[in-house]
Amino acid sequence: MLALRLTRGSHPAVQLRRLLVASASAGTGFLLLCTLGYAMGHPDSPAAAALRLGWCATPLAATVYFAMAVARTDPATRPRPGLSAIGLGPARLMAISATTTALACTLGSMLALLFFLHLRGDLTGMPFDGAAAEFLAADQPLPLPAALTLLALVPLIASVAVALSLRPRDLRPASEKGPSRSYGRFGAQGRPGSRETFGTYGRFGAHLRGAGRGSGPEAEPAEQPARPEELEATTATAPGDHPDPSRPAAPREAPRGLPWGIAVLAAGLAVEAYASRVKDGGGLSLPGGLSDGPASVLVGWVLTAIGLALAGPGLTHLCGRLLQSVSPGALRLLAGRVLMEEATRIGRPLGVVCAVASGGFAMTALYDADAPAFGPLTTLGLLLVTGCTVATLLTAALEAKHARADTTAALLRLGAPATMLRSAAALRTGALLALFLPLTLFVAELAALPLAGR
Repeated sequence: MLALRLTRGSHPAVQLRRLLVASASAGTGFLLLCTLGYAMGHPDSPAAAALRLGWCATPLAATVYFAMAVARTDPATRPRPGLSAIGLGPARLMAISATTTALACTLGSMLALLFFLHLRGDLTGMPFDGAAAEFLAADQPLPLPAALTLLALVPLIASVAVALSLRPRDLRPASEKGPSRSYGRFGAQGRPGSRETFGTYGRFGAHLRGAGRGSGPEAEPAEQPARPEELEATTATAPGDHPDPSRPAAPREAPRGLPWGIAVLAAGLAVEAYASRVKDGGGLSLPGGLSDGPASVLVGWVLTAIGLALAGPGLTHLCGRLLQSVSPGALRLLAGRVLMEEATRIGRPLGVVCAVASGGFAMTALYDADAPAFGPLTTLGLLLVTGCTVATLLTAALEAKHARADTTAALLRLGAPATMLRSAAALRTGALLALFLPLTLFVAELAALPLAGR
């Protein structure tokens, strides 16, 4: 009930993003139901039905990824001071966000079921002169348990993914975390680093050192003076948390997924190159009139997409570092620092968009002009994947803008012109396009080589 009240009282922009999630869920659910209709109409070809169901995994993953991005930017479930006092802690807010995501996806699934039943003629008669009767198996009764099971996939997977991504965690660095809350001998909180003898407990207050309290002369004070290195570390906090916004904040540590992303990307390209030499491999039926090829091509494409997604944050961080090289001015320094700070938030959706764009470019390069045009289901799947990935990138950019709102306000108070901030945003966009656009075209050309000569 609380999730429904928060959903009803949200901002119109938040409601629009939730409606987009519901629309993506409706499209994915309709594709799953069409797969069920094809399996009902072709009981003698289970392999083809299983292949169609496998192709639905890509729009399903794109929909779930978009739902996670929308849940992260939902202001209604963002932890704020005072909410824990009324029972809305991080765990409860995580549960509300997962419930809201499940409600939006369930709404989309129900719309998909209604549209599917309408096309089958189960509601108001057969529309479009029965053009969709063949691939929807309109002459057979619909197995309702199977249909509901397929429709429950998107809400279930999306809500579980949102719950896992928003679960409460300690985001402090390991150097700032205190000792683990364990209870030693005689009930003392905090286990000491060195072994203490029994006589230590005879001295009053010695066993309370970990708690910062005691009553004896040897008790430690509640707060120790900060060491010089600790004072120096406090000057490199986040831009929004620093009391002096004019002092530049140190960027975060570089993402560690770049070597793994490059390795997975190289493995995917190697698998595709090996598939081009295999003549007797199993055939892969590609949708939409594309030329067929060995099944290992699909494995190579999946590895290539995963590699681009893993390498995206590292490449974004590298792009920000390159912007600050060779005596940067204030504009390049600001643009580079923002890219390095938002590398993880922006880089991963950007890598996914590059993977989808490279796959789409490879599909257009492999399209056979003599074959029929893309069917309605293939077009719907392409629109779903492309729309969800682009919407995820835009949502991540909006989340990054809200995250650095305090820094932007501080710069404006210090007299920075608004044109400078817009120029920095344009410079960041141009730098990302200059790096990722050639990479996308290069990967797309290599991905299309295995099937180009077939």
